Amino acid sequence: MFNCFEMRLSDDDIQKISTLGLAHLGDAVFELMVRAWLCENGGATSKGLHRAAVCYVSAPAQAEAAARILPRLTDDERAIYMRGRNAKVNSVPSHASLVQYHAATGLEALFGYIYLRGELDRLNVLFDIIMEEQNAS
Repeated sequence: MFNCFEMRLSDDDIQKISTLGLAHLGDAVFELMVRAWLCENGGATSKGLHRAAVCYVSAPAQAEAAARILPRLTDDERAIYMRGRNAKVNSVPSHASLVQYHAATGLEALFGYIYLRGELDRLNVLFDIIMEEQNAS
């Protein structure tokens, strides 16, 4: 049976996935983590939860998050982030600059990569850094 909560793909299998494919998955992983964090930290209504989630998962917010964790990435993680950041995108949302959108894509690719490797503890460490520093500012 396919278990999407216990992924452990090999590096060879992950290399077969396009960078934008990793970002697509990583976007969902990051948003799920944000939504779970918001529920745990006292979001009251679904409307309030949605608005709060958007504040964390927008391209500008993800670009800031990427900047926070970049110094703490391993060489392999940094390489994946750079692959995502440098990926050719076809459009950029009006609320984000091209630089922000590329950085957000890098963060999403990184989260997709780490998730597919089954390194949930590492995802949690990076997410904790993002949320601690986000809430300290």
